[in-house]
Amino acid sequence: MDSLVATTPTFSCETQASSLSGDAATFPSTAAASHVSIDLTPSTRKQPFPDRTMKQSMKRRVTTSVLVFNSLITEHSRRGNLADAKAVFDGMPFRNVASWTAMLTACAENSEIENARKLFDTMPQRNLIAWNAMMSGYISNRRLGDAYQLFRCMPERNSVSWTVMITGLIRNGMFSEAKTLFDRMPGEKNLISLNAILTAYVNNGEMQSARQLFDAMDQRNVVSWSIMVYGYSSTGRIVEAQELFDEMPERNVVSWTTMIDGYLRKGMWKEALSMFSRMRRLAVMFNSTTLTVLCDLHANGGNKRWGIQVHALAFVVGFESDQILRNALIVMYSRNGMTSHASKVFDSMKNKSIAAWNSMIAAYGQLGWLDQAYNLFLKMPKRDLVSWTTMILGFSNVGYMRDAIWLLENMPDRDVIAWTTVISGFVQNGEFEHAFVWFIRMLREGLQPNEVTFSCLISASSGLALFSQGVQVHACALKNNFQSDYVVSNLLISMYSKCGSIADAYKIFRSTNSHDLESWNSMIYGFAQHGHGNNSLELFKTMQAVGKEPNHVTFLCLLTACAHAGLICEGWHYFYLMWSSYGIKPGPDHYACMVDLLGRAGLLEEAFTLISQMPFEPHAAVWGALLGASRTHANIRLAKAATHHLLRLEPQSATAYVVLSKMYSMSGRKRDEKKLRMIKRLKDIKKKPGYSWIVVNSEVHLFLAGGRSHPELSRISSLLRNISLMTGELAV
Repeated sequence: MDSLVATTPTFSCETQASSLSGDAATFPSTAAASHVSIDLTPSTRKQPFPDRTMKQSMKRRVTTSVLVFNSLITEHSRRGNLADAKAVFDGMPFRNVASWTAMLTACAENSEIENARKLFDTMPQRNLIAWNAMMSGYISNRRLGDAYQLFRCMPERNSVSWTVMITGLIRNGMFSEAKTLFDRMPGEKNLISLNAILTAYVNNGEMQSARQLFDAMDQRNVVSWSIMVYGYSSTGRIVEAQELFDEMPERNVVSWTTMIDGYLRKGMWKEALSMFSRMRRLAVMFNSTTLTVLCDLHANGGNKRWGIQVHALAFVVGFESDQILRNALIVMYSRNGMTSHASKVFDSMKNKSIAAWNSMIAAYGQLGWLDQAYNLFLKMPKRDLVSWTTMILGFSNVGYMRDAIWLLENMPDRDVIAWTTVISGFVQNGEFEHAFVWFIRMLREGLQPNEVTFSCLISASSGLALFSQGVQVHACALKNNFQSDYVVSNLLISMYSKCGSIADAYKIFRSTNSHDLESWNSMIYGFAQHGHGNNSLELFKTMQAVGKEPNHVTFLCLLTACAHAGLICEGWHYFYLMWSSYGIKPGPDHYACMVDLLGRAGLLEEAFTLISQMPFEPHAAVWGALLGASRTHANIRLAKAATHHLLRLEPQSATAYVVLSKMYSMSGRKRDEKKLRMIKRLKDIKKKPGYSWIVVNSEVHLFLAGGRSHPELSRISSLLRNISLMTGELAV
């Protein structure tokens, strides 16, 4: 590189001299030509025609040389070799404005924004391109204040200057400032700036404003149309997205990929695949992003065969080396249980990104292969927060909370996501008290909870059925302005319902500005739990009136409401309505609810007939519902049948033995009772003891049936005996 820089000017001059013909009187000698001082500024002194021709030729060669150097600077910068770019720049015998601009851009792109500014300040002369490059450098390094200050100081601005500043503000979430600047932009707005504002509207969810701007645009390109298609599809308005897509005068791979992704977001797997097939039939070439979206589709849709075909397609067209696509392949294979395939993709990667390591650790964690996951974690050359949190999640999912806590405490930096993962782990494993303990520790470290943290705490309050604790969590959520979050508000409805305060649950429901499907389902089920079946049915009618489409969970809640309120006719009505009007086939849980409904009403034979007509094998809950109803109505024949099927599905079910033996005892069939208890004892089947708890002075006291571990047991027993004697009852 140094030799090239040293020899280039001499080589150019010598070549120029040696290529000329004529005598010594007309041209300088070859020796003199090698020492020519090249001045590119216009000369006022008259030169003989041949001498002027030589200078013009030399100027062209020097210009070509400078262009080569400028290209080298840019190429080194793109590869992240800033030191090489600096070496080329420092070794240049001649530099023009483009050279300085290329070098300051290289510094900015490689996070050396201060050096970029120094170059900008020392430039012999600046043009508009240099000003725009410096401003763009500030924006890419998130120095919006400096970028705007430079924008204001510019001696002149063109449409690029305005567009760069507007786009920079939008990308950094400063939409109102960008809109103000857009409105101030002089002259006719260019398409780039219009598309930038259109993108901002879409990202903010302001689709009405986006549509108004789109319709008002005199010119639109494929980018404009694709932005609108993305806006509709990302907000779930897939029909409108498809209509706009069909109207597009021109489509590119981005447009097609956006539509495929839109169908995927809605869970419409067949439509997404159909769109890809249509794209292929029209000979539109897909890119790596399209295949990444298809990987997500097959990861969520669970089709192994199609997933392998996507991988093969990536290999054939040469996209397999794409890092993002490879990560998507790892996730796709792992979610389909094809961990060996995921491992092969990971092992074949020469330069593994942190995301690839994290994806593979998550794959092992999902299967519970924590030894493999942890070994991979230890081998990582560099770990980020996601790496640590993924490993914590893996341990939490299998109940290894001690290991999860050890990782949390040894993390170099702990964020709210890592803490929330531990809190969530305690909730998932039923250790609700520990969830609150670690929440308090998180607060003491100065971290602010997010909506997921509150969701975990609300679930913990529901698990403990502690009304006062739930109210405190609700107050914290209000203070942090998280009640408007759908997940938080839905969990609050569920929590108040479980704690026995259906009025507070309904108050939360009514205070929510808009309801998603989960909100309606939570409230309908809340009424059902409290025996307010008619309220559940009325709420469903309101849901229908506002145009909200029910799902299989909605009908499960309705059937539960009918069962608890004894609404037999209504139960049959909704059981048939779900299929006839909404195309939802009843599942095992819906049948279990119907058996429970008929059983509670004493219609045991009708319940048994319904079970025999089921289009699939009844699961344990169906037979459990029939067994419970048989006990209530003392039907030993059906109880025996239900027990037989229940034990076939769940051989270790103690409930079936206990219920049937009690029925034998109550009917005087002592021999059958004794025989059943003997079988239960021989199979070493033990009934899990029931438990209850109370809160005294903010402390939870747990009592197990037959348990003798409570520290105050002797005092409690003594008090119970005294109460029994005082009430004239025989103390047990």
